[in-house]
This record gives sequence, C-alpha cells and structure tokens, in this order.
Amino acid sequence: MKTSRVSIAAAIAAGSVLVLSGPAFAHVGVQPAGEAAKGGYATINFKVPNERDNASTTQLEVSFPVDQPLSSVMPQDVPGWTVTVEKSKLDKPLTVHGKQINEAVTKVTWSGGKIEPGKFQQFPLSVGKLPENADQMVFKSIQTYDNGEVVRWIEEAKEGAAEPQNPAPVLKLSAPKGDDHHDSGAKADEPKNTDKDAEHGHDKAAAEHGSDTTARVLGIAGIVVGLGGVAFGIASRRRSA
Repeated sequence: MKTSRVSIAAAIAAGSVLVLSGPAFAHVGVQPAGEAAKGGYATINFKVPNERDNASTTQLEVSFPVDQPLSSVMPQDVPGWTVTVEKSKLDKPLTVHGKQINEAVTKVTWSGGKIEPGKFQQFPLSVGKLPENADQMVFKSIQTYDNGEVVRWIEEAKEGAAEPQNPAPVLKLSAPKGDDHHDSGAKADEPKNTDKDAEHGHDKAAAEHGSDTTARVLGIAGIVVGLGGVAFGIASRRRSA
C-alpha cells in the first residue's frame, strides 16, 4: 500500500511538472533571423506553435510598440496565409535618410491559414530602423484557434519575477558593430596613409626581399658543401679499400 502511494504521488508530481512547463515551453515568440542590432535593420520571425490537441491556429495578430515606431515593416509571403498591415499617424514624425515619416505600422495580422496540432509556423518580417536607445522591443500578440479560443500573449516579464503565464514576445537588441554604421575604426583627423609611410613600407619590403634572397643563397651553398663532403667521404673509403 505504501509503495503504491509513493508511485501515485510521483506520477502526480511528474504530471504537474509537464502541465506547468507546457505554456513556458510552447508560446508565441520572436527571434532574429540574423542579428537585431540597435539602429539597424533586421529580418525577424514570429514563431507560433499550436498548443491545442483538438484545434488549429487560424490567426495571429502582432501589435507594435507605439513608443518605438518603425519606419519600415515588410512581411514575407507565407503560403496559405493572408497578411494585413495596419498603420497609424505618429504624434512626432520620424526622419529617416532625410525623409520625414508621418505614420508607422502598429499591427500586422496573418489569417486564413492553419497550424495543425503538433506543428508550428514562422511569420517573417523585415523591420527597421530599430531603436538605438533600447535593449528590447515587446510585441503583444493574440493567437486565435478555429474553435473560437483566443490566447493573449501580452504579459510583460518583470525583473526578478517568474515568467508570466502568457508572456509577450520580446525581441532582444544588441549593440551595433563598427561596420553597422560604416565606421572603419579610423579617426576622422587621423591620416589613413602618407607618402612617408608608403616609402617606409617599400623600403621594408625591399629589405625583407633582400634578406630572403641572402638566405636562399646561403642555403644553396650549404647544400653544395654538404654534397661535396659526402663525395669526398665516399672517395676516401674506396681508396682505403
């Protein structure tokens, strides 16, 4: 009796772990298909798993943060799905490449397709210009199933707290590299090259070439001397014989 009670308790505990870990493991997320650098452009993917065994996902709505407007949002075609891009006017226009932008994308919706149980779908977007003064972007999303169920992935994680039940997708932004801003690493007032530097480089190359030639000559001479020694030794042995 005691053994069976222990077995039942273990089974319940294992089931509880699976139930609790399910939502955290399979939720709507966003991932870069490369690097998402601050102030740059990137291709991102919204990964949508189907969490239900008896229903299929038929729609995904992704809201863009209004306090981090993007001047460019271009969806990639996903076979079987229709994409709708909604824009809103900005309270404060953006200036990108000398051009003033008065509106930005606030929502992207994919519909008409189907993500069956046990499968997932990725929805790619090309976005930019990413914020320069932020470490992340939060995209609150709504997942709809064909049985009418709606799951709102809109909860923002708090520092030091456990992951929420329905976390919103978060895109991490990395520090830009030098090449991202066309920075070669040289200072503006630092000369890239001078005639003196070129002359010095030429002299150095000539010296290295001369040293290399000398080394080759000495090496050949050593080989000749060595062969002569071998020949002398063979001749001496023959005389002795």
